[in-house]
Amino acid sequence: MKAGIVGLPNVGKSTLFNCLSNAKAQSANFPFCTIEPNIGVVNVPDPRLEKLEELVNPEKVIPATVEIVDIAGLVKGASKGEGLGNQFLGNIRETDAILHVLRCFDNENIVHVDGSVDPIRDKETIDMELQLKDLETVEKKLDKVKRAAKTGNKEAQKEEAVLLAIKNGLEAGNSVRAISISKDDRAEYVKPLQFITDKPVMYVCNVDEGAAVSGNEYVEKVKAAVADENAEVVVLAVGTEADITELETYEERQMFLEDLGLEEPGSAKLIRGAYRLLNLDTYFTAGEKEVRAWTIPVGATAPQAAGVIHTDFEKGFIRAEVIAYDDYTKLGSEAKVKEAGKMRVEGKEYIVKDGDVMHFRFNV
Repeated sequence: MKAGIVGLPNVGKSTLFNCLSNAKAQSANFPFCTIEPNIGVVNVPDPRLEKLEELVNPEKVIPATVEIVDIAGLVKGASKGEGLGNQFLGNIRETDAILHVLRCFDNENIVHVDGSVDPIRDKETIDMELQLKDLETVEKKLDKVKRAAKTGNKEAQKEEAVLLAIKNGLEAGNSVRAISISKDDRAEYVKPLQFITDKPVMYVCNVDEGAAVSGNEYVEKVKAAVADENAEVVVLAVGTEADITELETYEERQMFLEDLGLEEPGSAKLIRGAYRLLNLDTYFTAGEKEVRAWTIPVGATAPQAAGVIHTDFEKGFIRAEVIAYDDYTKLGSEAKVKEAGKMRVEGKEYIVKDGDVMHFRFNV
């Protein structure tokens, strides 16, 4: 699962990507790794993992990760191939969620591609280019479906109605995610087309250091503009975050954060937000050899969660031994949890809860 960083040129995308790539404030022992020049695997900061490490004292600790993609800056006309348009749109189509960076700071030394700072205009520029590309996608599909619908094919007629609703919505300036379509129709007709504007989005307001804690007027305008989208807005002083990551020790970084009035780096909030945006949950395994966070889709069953460790675990699943995170940390050890009768045995139908500490029994 990948989240793509998008935005106009010079809004701070690459600085943010580099900042996330060096996000060592939480877990200095876990290196960032680059798969390709513009794709990074970033650790998900999770205080629960640190607490389990404290209780279990394992040989190693492995956090959950999320892939972040730094996508080339988009310009007006990208949907028609302007600039790096085609490459940009191809890259973004391959991601599962969008981190939309908006410039919310004034700085005469950093040129804005449109000559002035206006995050709402910038947002609309990106939205329009993505919507135009999706319009192209829906029109191509409609041409094929209409021919089948004319023959009286009921299924094609149903699909045509859904596609027309999308076409009309896009032409009215709406993103696919905001168009009213039933859950079943969305799964059957919309998801296979991989519309770019159907991907969940988080807005990242890049501010200067003085606005890192409480934002500024630009941020308030963004919040008002996206209120109907039910999208998360994260305020981040990207340049300052980059400075924090350059500091050598955890203590130095904490002192810098305290001076700013921040409890943790904004990048940590952003990474956790991206994880939520991708609709992911975490469960843990905890033993002397390792304490590890495992990533699963929200709503995964116990066998599916076991399959993340190894496909044999899913195929031969017998049962899961489950401890709620709160019970584990309150009682202090697996042995004490068992004594208190708080370990549960769950079968194939069990839906894993975020934070469960699990052991799997399987037979291959």
